[in-house]
This record gives sequence, C-alpha cells and structure tokens, in this order.
Amino acid sequence: MPTNVEVAHSIALRPIAEVAAPLGLTSADLRPYGHDVAKVALSVLQRPRLRPDPSRLILVSAITPTPAGEGKTTTSIGLADAFHRLGESVCVALREPSLGPCFGMKGGATGGGYSQIAPADRINLHFTGDFHAVTTAHNLLAALLDNHIYFGNRLGIDPRRIVWRRVMDMNDRALRNIIVGLGGPQQGVPRETGFDITAASEVMAMLCLASGIDDLRARIERTLVGFTYDGEPVTAGKLDAAGAMLALLRDALQPNLVQTLEGTPALVHGGPFANIAHGCNSVLATRMAMHLADWAITEAGFGFELGAEKFFDIKCAGAGLDTAAVVLVATVRALKLHGGVALADLGRPDPEAVVRGLPNLDKHIENIAQFGERPVVAINRFAGDSEDEILAVRRHCADRGVPGAVTDHFARGGEGAVELARTVMMHAERRSQPFRPLYDWHQPVPDKILVVAQKMYGARRVVFTKTAERDLTDVKRLGYDRLPVCIAKTQNSLSDDPTLRGRPSDFDVTVRGIQINAGAGFLVVLTGDIVRMPGLPRHPLAESIDLQGDAIVGLA
Repeated sequence: MPTNVEVAHSIALRPIAEVAAPLGLTSADLRPYGHDVAKVALSVLQRPRLRPDPSRLILVSAITPTPAGEGKTTTSIGLADAFHRLGESVCVALREPSLGPCFGMKGGATGGGYSQIAPADRINLHFTGDFHAVTTAHNLLAALLDNHIYFGNRLGIDPRRIVWRRVMDMNDRALRNIIVGLGGPQQGVPRETGFDITAASEVMAMLCLASGIDDLRARIERTLVGFTYDGEPVTAGKLDAAGAMLALLRDALQPNLVQTLEGTPALVHGGPFANIAHGCNSVLATRMAMHLADWAITEAGFGFELGAEKFFDIKCAGAGLDTAAVVLVATVRALKLHGGVALADLGRPDPEAVVRGLPNLDKHIENIAQFGERPVVAINRFAGDSEDEILAVRRHCADRGVPGAVTDHFARGGEGAVELARTVMMHAERRSQPFRPLYDWHQPVPDKILVVAQKMYGARRVVFTKTAERDLTDVKRLGYDRLPVCIAKTQNSLSDDPTLRGRPSDFDVTVRGIQINAGAGFLVVLTGDIVRMPGLPRHPLAESIDLQGDAIVGLA
C-alpha cells in the first residue's frame, strides 16, 4: 500500500469552484485560498435551501481507541465518498487538525490511504490560518488583561485569581506552568499562569458553537477571565476586548471548503479536542453542510463517551441539531487491546482476544441507546486483520441485532464503504424520534456530572476534591450552574484511569476542578490526570518530517 502522501500526490485535485458547484455555490460565495481551498461566505445560510428534501445528519463515532486512533476521520471520508458514488448529494463536515498531534504522536487528521481530504499537507499545517486567528485572539485577551493590571488595575483584578491562561498550537509540557512579569517594574506584574493548547482554548469552543458574528461577540463579551479582590467576576467585556478579538476572528468564522480524493465536498472548520474540550467541528460548518446537501456526515472525537456525548449534550442541545443515524467505528486491533493484548502485539492474529474485548463495543452500543439512538457498526478493516477476527465481530453484532458492515475504504476509497453507506441509508429511513439528552441543563451541576459518569462511563459514583467543591460553590454563587458540563477525561479508557481497558466497573470518577467557560457556554470538569497542554512523546513525529524540494515528507 502506498503512503498517504504518495496516494494523495497520485490524484489530481479538482478546482475548488468545480467542487463547490454541486452544492449550489458560485464564485460569489467563495473566497479562494489558491487552487483547491476556499472560505465559504456565511451569507449562503441566509438564502433558501435549494434541495427539495430535508437534510439528514450522520454522526461517526468510535469505541475506546488505541493511541493511534481507529479511523473515524478516514471512515467519515470513505462514507461520504460512498454516498457520492451512489449518486447522493453529500457533504462531509470535519474538524481542522492541530499542529500538536501532527508533530507529536498521532500525526495529521486528514484521513488516510484512499480516503483522505486534500490538500493534506496544507490542511494539516497552516491551512487558512484559523488556528492562528484563534491563538492570537485568545492571547490578545491575555495581553489586555495583564496590561490593565500594569496600568493601575482600575477593575481591582486579583492577580491570584486570574483564570485566563495563554495558548499555543503545539505540544509543549514546559509551558504548562510559568511565571510572567519578571524583570522589574517595567516588565509587568509577576504572577503564576501557564499555557494550554489552542484546541483547548475557550475561543476555539466559542468559534465552534457560535451561530454567527453577533453570537460570537456576545460570547466573547461574557467570557470570564478572573475575579476582583472582592470575588466579583471580571469578563472580557469589561476589558473592552471583544471588538479587536472579533476583527481577528472575522475570516476564521467562515467554514473552509476542500475535497476528498474522489472530489466529494468537505467543510473543514474548527478543531477542539474531545478529551480536553467538546470535540466537534463548528455548528456553522455542520449547518452549512446540511443546508447545501441531502446528507451531512460529521464526526466527534475519540470514543462515544467523550466526543459524541458532548456532541449531543452540548452541540446538538444548544444548536437544535439532530442526527438521522450514528456510525460506531470498531477495529479488531482496538478490541484486542481491550481483550488484554499488549500494544506491541496487536498485529498478531488473536480471535479469542477480540472476543474478550467485545464488552467495550457493547458499552458503546448501550451508550448510543441512552440517547434514543441505534448504531450502525463500521468494522474498519486493517491490513493485518484475519478473517476469523473480522467474523467474530460480525457475529457479535448480528447476535445483538445491530446492523454492521465491514469497510475497506482505506485501501479502496469510497468503493470500500458502499456496503456501509447502503446500511446507513436504510437505517436512517427508520429513524423517527429525536434524540434524548442525558440531562436537563437546569439540573444541579453534581447531578449532571454523575449522570454522564454513570450512564456513559459506567462509574459507581463521582468524588469531588476540596478544590472542586470550592469551584462548585463559585459556579452556583455566580449563576453558572445552568450550563452543560464538558468533562475532560482520558480517551484511553471508559473510566478516568487510562490503564483500565475493556469495560471497567466498580470505579469512582474523581473531579479535581471545574472551570467556568461562560463564553463557550459550558463548565469544563477536570478529572483524573488530564492536562490541557499535552507533551511530546520520546520520539515525536517531528523528527521524521522534512521538506524535500517542494514536497513535505514524513507528515503522517
């Protein structure tokens, strides 16, 4: 099998205007970024939908993944290409990659094999500058905050209670905790702070959840940045930051149009991680995909209990979206990992280990049912999977009455996902009831956390540290207790302990802190040892990336 780069370079991309045409987009709707990338004007959402039938939204999620991931993005792209091959009007809506994983361990996020979005090197690196805009807008607010304190601190901001950190789009553990303002009176007021990764920025969340420019302005205005000496909240609006931040974010608010290797339209916009943020592409891109095509295919990060739970309880509940079907990606190698096989041995055939790992699949199927949904299981075939291993998963799905299909889109493109596409279309036709959120936003915050922990993770109870209890008091005192919860948790386990594989039971979830993201409109609940600034592995992928001539090589 050729490498991702070799596959991508072997296929000529269509001009972006040709990709846009089936969606009813004209040159007046596009702001081109070269030959094969364009921003799409938000004004297209204001005109009547041209398609006669209502659009249907398909969510792609997955079981608890291996460190390399199970191919949700690749499956989303292959599924969209399969719909396209079947003559359907389709658009896929995905997140933008972060540079952290690109240079770290996972690599890029543009799919793989013959199921990629392109141009992959541009999308994986600087793309249209959206991540830069988010980073700059976020750090502008941080600079204005420190500048306000330096020039007299009219608002009486307590430097010890500033909650707005800085961000950068890179994995750099050395910046998690720092001291700023050193060097004497002319350099600022010394205080402790740190960096998060841009994918965890509240500005990223606001961009992805905003319904338009006015909504984004309102979200920025109410963003909590710290507290006064009297314990009163200080917002970005009090620092007069919204106008300048909006100016930086104006272009970033517009979704980006690219294409799959088979020419299927793809809207790629926003990039929050699911383990430390809400894990979904922008509401605007999803709505645009649904406005312009009959089928909109999107994904939510990591396992269903992480990204997909937030997709339903935060994104759909807040934006009024609903799905017609849920695709659950399962792989033989992930099931073997949950069946007790070491990472280094996942390439060896072991049908019995697959069977031992099936309870993890069962839990995710049950989780989907908690929302009133019923999944279609996509068994994403890898080159080393044996027929006995694949058959074990097929039989299990059949025994449970869950429709499924083996996909081979990595090696065969859309053709390898046609069976899955037909199954999804048949399944979507039978959907009649809207999804059921796990909780009401008006429930007490501890109850909302407990509902997610018990129903999604299988936890016994939730334990709050003293710090978390103080945070809960502030949340209620300030009136933020009616916000949904965005739980930051390891992606490597259903529990908050990354070492517990399979389907753990009889465990507690420990909440060590709660952060108020008033602009994004949710509470970030920190569990376990999760951090909002990842680190690089011992041998990061950056060591193998190079520029040879005009070609970037080694970017996985």
